[in-house]
Amino acid sequence: PCSAQIGVILGMLGALSFKGMGIWIATIITVLFVSGFLASKVVPGDKTEFFMEIPPMRLPKLSNVMIKTVGRIEWYLKEAVPLFIIGTLVLFFLSELHLLAVLERMASPLVKGFLGLPEKTTGFFILGFLRRDYGAAGLFSMAEAGELDHLQSLISLVTITLFIPCLANFFMIVKERGMKVAVAVSLIVFFLAFLVGGVMNLMLRNLGVVL
Repeated sequence: PCSAQIGVILGMLGALSFKGMGIWIATIITVLFVSGFLASKVVPGDKTEFFMEIPPMRLPKLSNVMIKTVGRIEWYLKEAVPLFIIGTLVLFFLSELHLLAVLERMASPLVKGFLGLPEKTTGFFILGFLRRDYGAAGLFSMAEAGELDHLQSLISLVTITLFIPCLANFFMIVKERGMKVAVAVSLIVFFLAFLVGGVMNLMLRNLGVVL
């Protein structure tokens, strides 16, 4: 997750017990290792030796630091900012054309039935694809308002953490790897996030886990 989303996630985790935080951490780490292991079997690669030459320690020169900083800022303004603008425009038009409500109705059986979350969270998952921080902030506001219990907060946190990349990130994948890879990655991660969230919902409720 991006830094903005991490801040919101930590805020929601603060309201849970240490047990809830431990379950969240263990779930995310397990999913990362298992998915990485399975991916290595599906798309095997050659093992290579890792060599890195460590440069001598020198005091940094202010001129060099400024040049590199300006270069990074220039790259960010040229490459990343336009993608954020496109994502925001897509979100605006979806909202103005009332397409967000249609998407909410289509996805509500999955969110409400499988994940055990309120129907209202559907919109925040959709926002999570368009802007990750918006989706996480929406879940945080629901938790603050008492619309999510601790178990639902944990399930929503796991799902939004594993959720598909935001629209700007999606465009970056398209630029780097092409449309086919970007769509394939998004679909696989979308399926995995909801599968893990749904299985966790069923397991924790059947086991009677109290957070």
